Amino acid sequence: MNESNQALLQGKNHIHFVGIGGSGMFPLVQILYAQGYTITGSDVNEGDIISRERAMGIHVEMSQHAENVRDADLVVYTAAVSHDNPELVEAARLGIPAVERSVMLGYAASLYPHPVCIAGTHGKTTTTAMTAQIMLMAGTDPAAVIGGKLPLIDAYGRYGKGEEIVVEACEFNNTFLHLTPYLSVVLNIDNDHLEFFGSMDNLKAAFRKFALLTTNTVLFNADDANTVEAMAGISQEKALTVRTFAIDAPADYRARNVREYRPCFYCFDAETAGQPTAHIELSVPGRHNVYNALAAYACAVMQGVSPADCARGLAAFRGAGRRFEFLGEVNGVTIADDYAHHPTELAATLRVAKGMDYKEVWAVFQPLTYTRTKMLMDDFAHVLPIADHVVMTEIMGSRERAEDYTVRTKDLAAKIPGSVWFTTFEEVVDYVLEHAKPGDLVITLGCGDIYKAAKMMIARGKG
Repeated sequence: MNESNQALLQGKNHIHFVGIGGSGMFPLVQILYAQGYTITGSDVNEGDIISRERAMGIHVEMSQHAENVRDADLVVYTAAVSHDNPELVEAARLGIPAVERSVMLGYAASLYPHPVCIAGTHGKTTTTAMTAQIMLMAGTDPAAVIGGKLPLIDAYGRYGKGEEIVVEACEFNNTFLHLTPYLSVVLNIDNDHLEFFGSMDNLKAAFRKFALLTTNTVLFNADDANTVEAMAGISQEKALTVRTFAIDAPADYRARNVREYRPCFYCFDAETAGQPTAHIELSVPGRHNVYNALAAYACAVMQGVSPADCARGLAAFRGAGRRFEFLGEVNGVTIADDYAHHPTELAATLRVAKGMDYKEVWAVFQPLTYTRTKMLMDDFAHVLPIADHVVMTEIMGSRERAEDYTVRTKDLAAKIPGSVWFTTFEEVVDYVLEHAKPGDLVITLGCGDIYKAAKMMIARGKG
């Protein structure tokens, strides 16, 4: 267990969650509540997660005031909570320890003998969801913490009584370094979050540190050059079992005979140590999902799931929330939503969309953060025109303030002939619904709140 986790809850009983309605908080609430801790929380918006928490008997305040924390032994907060939040200020005044969610995730994961921690710049939500689905359908009863909603459980995670917890391990701000994996997975390493890491070398070093926290086995993508470089010689640095997966390179787990069995949907034969073990048909589109499925297959097999059960679970998996999620149809126009926000992800998603049986594809993109938009602007300008039409919103600053930066969406639009951009979702929705034709696909893209525009389009169709 990481040193930061060892004494986190020693002598503590009452845990208060600031932002308890967040999708990343709910699995932690479920796990700690099942362990017998007293849980309370606060938030500012009602929602399905808070309704579920109240149904468990958890007291949730729909306001954030100092008095909410006064009986707590420990406070947990999300990264979105500002440090001048009255509950955090009061906790500091009273000497009540407060930790960010990722620290608590590290502790919660350590409660299970076999944390399976899945990292990578791209595909970690899908792979984590695939792995959880395989193991759930195989009856192993894992816990899970997933960055997207898994339809099988209609949730972002769960408490389980099995030995495994399947965790999406995020590299941003080095949050995955709070984890102590039994099995760690590195799917790929790409040029994201460089405003934090500063360079690709630092990013690779962070993934190596994550892998070196592993207690048993490291599994990595032997087809990804950055990952291969980051993992080089890792078993000499620490006594670990190292396993690889790949399509093209020699590997312990390999996808052979990869082919489309219908447009944009792939099947393959899984090999283990050179021997065929299962035929797998995927129900999510895109060749990139072969890598995700192969990694999930390897994770589950290493945890004792049969190849046949792996194939069954993968065939039943139809995606995680906000991962090429079809939302409905408006006047003959199909509306979908995807979390893609990095050029590599956008390219993969848009190529899948273009390969489907639609007349034209509309990319409705919300750039996230000014630093990412500036650093990757030429890459965005290269991949977005894969779509037939490009519509953009103003940049969502998230943790960055507009006045601190000079880049704007208009600068990106100037590099994409025929693209348009708007400052409000209402303008985006008006434009798209006025110009899209029956038989077209409109897909909203981004990791911010652009999904709201897709839902507005659906609502217009019902109005």
